[in-house]
Amino acid sequence: AIGETVIEADGAVLCHPSPLLSDDLRLGEDYDARLEIDGWNLPEFDDSAWVHAEPIAPLRGAPRFADVEPIRVFEERKPISVTKTPRGYTYDFGLNQAGTARLHIKGEAGQTVEIYFGERLYADGTLDIDGITFNRRKRPDYVDMPQYNQRVLFTCSGRDDVYEPSFTYFGYRYAEVIGITEKQATSDLLTYLVMHSDLPETGRFETSEPTVMALEEMTRRTDEANFFFFPTDCPQREKNGWTADASLSAVQLLYKYDASRSWREWLFNIRASMREDGSLPGIIPTAGWGFAWGNGPAWDSVLAYLPYFVYIYRGETSMITESASAFVSYLRYLRTRCDEKGLLSIGLGDWCHVGRSPTQPKAPLVLTDTVMSMDIANKMAIMFEAVGMQKEKEYALGEAEKYRNAIRSHLIDFNTMLVFGECQSCQAMCLYYGVFEKDEEQAAFDRLLEMIHDFDCHIDVGVLGGRVIFHVLSEFGYSDIAFKMITREDYPSYGNWVKRGATTLWENFSPDSVSSMNHHFWGDISAFFIKRIAGICVNPEKHDVNTLKINPHFIEALDNASAYHTAPSGKISVAWQRIDGDIVLNLEIPEGMTATAELDAEYCFEGGESARAIVSGAYKIIKKGGLYHE
Repeated sequence: AIGETVIEADGAVLCHPSPLLSDDLRLGEDYDARLEIDGWNLPEFDDSAWVHAEPIAPLRGAPRFADVEPIRVFEERKPISVTKTPRGYTYDFGLNQAGTARLHIKGEAGQTVEIYFGERLYADGTLDIDGITFNRRKRPDYVDMPQYNQRVLFTCSGRDDVYEPSFTYFGYRYAEVIGITEKQATSDLLTYLVMHSDLPETGRFETSEPTVMALEEMTRRTDEANFFFFPTDCPQREKNGWTADASLSAVQLLYKYDASRSWREWLFNIRASMREDGSLPGIIPTAGWGFAWGNGPAWDSVLAYLPYFVYIYRGETSMITESASAFVSYLRYLRTRCDEKGLLSIGLGDWCHVGRSPTQPKAPLVLTDTVMSMDIANKMAIMFEAVGMQKEKEYALGEAEKYRNAIRSHLIDFNTMLVFGECQSCQAMCLYYGVFEKDEEQAAFDRLLEMIHDFDCHIDVGVLGGRVIFHVLSEFGYSDIAFKMITREDYPSYGNWVKRGATTLWENFSPDSVSSMNHHFWGDISAFFIKRIAGICVNPEKHDVNTLKINPHFIEALDNASAYHTAPSGKISVAWQRIDGDIVLNLEIPEGMTATAELDAEYCFEGGESARAIVSGAYKIIKKGGLYHE
């Protein structure tokens, strides 16, 4: 058929032992260049010595064309240093990213070169892979698995060999090479091939403040290293499609890249992984793992979050219509898991809380699970309305209200306005997701502010609270405190990561040990920079992607900030800088987009307004108390 490709193989296919002796996505490859056969794939090759292929059982799953952006090599980087170690030579490439490596060596025939890839070094310069292989050393069910990961074993042919792994990739900054001579240990031996999915770029943020720019580049680097056809949790240890990681990172990614095409394909697999009862696994794809542990509303939210945010930022509804029946199934499933109070406590919670074990957050699971279930239902209601499914919209709104009422009835002390758990995450999540009434919000926020001050303006959250707390502070006029919490150099903070030499976002905030140094689920600070500091708020009322609100926050610690985001209508650009005590705001608004601007209470436009309809151009911002406001 036109447009259809069918590839079939049977016993007539010929085969021969390959120089690729083993390959595994996580373990790496074993390649013997002595077994290479020149011209084996050319038409005139003599294959008379080859044998017929043996049939195997069909693979599980259904064949499907993956309509996703291709993975490409974006940079070829040479090492910044080569250091002799007790085991061999360590190559430092300067930045922690993801990709493969090109080995170029002229060795003796049979010489074996072993290369390990990782994120950090021991004091003696040898590679530290404890954070990658820790499960295999600690879990009894892994006792028979190889005690290594991210390894290449290459056997030289005796010729001038050039080799690149074909069926794996690595997350790394360092490569330790064992089995080479001092003469071979040159900077040309290894080249870092930096790779990721070729997602179209849609935005950037810039400022002259070095810590902020370091964090912005760290987030961008981490997002890229964790997108290989679909979003992964880390590129070195698991390479799994952990669902919460993608949910938590959805907004930051869409501000900078159009991930809708690849997400749409991954969402097909998410729906295919759903069981008949409506439950989802914590990793997708899965061989069955992740239903009994590793899921729950905060993780399952990926089903709603990806199509919801694609609708908000790209105006597309195809993912909604394709997923509508799965939305209903999931809402029904959640209701079966509620207790007699209408609350849920079934999954993973506020993961990786600062300074604590990942499995021991401060926020009670019953609070985070029920809040996230409410938010999932609310987002589904918005999506149902967008595609004209009014009956389903009313059902979703009803479910959201039930969860909200259950939280208000059982998990909030209205005498003190404290949420059950009494921590930054609990208070911030209930404010952000709308659990409080409007006339209650200020008192509830005051409790959050007290908690923050009690912790000396440091973060005391897990990933669920960390995703929302800075936005809540900004909404209530405390963007400067949010900025301080993010950028300060002392522990715990993002700025502390920068001070400690991080080049990507880490999995957890710990004063000493870090389990993974390339996790994107803490990266919503990038969305905070673009949305709150630059002020680009796309589709603020959630019904028209061609509407825009510009709401910049002029952080006292910053002299300037700029960002752009390419919406379906075109490029939105915002830049502000302090000049002679005032602020000049430059805007570029695409044709076809309706835009308004709102300023913090302490600022106004020249002329006195704090809000106005806007078009492209330059605007002078004056601090109140000056010429127009005494």
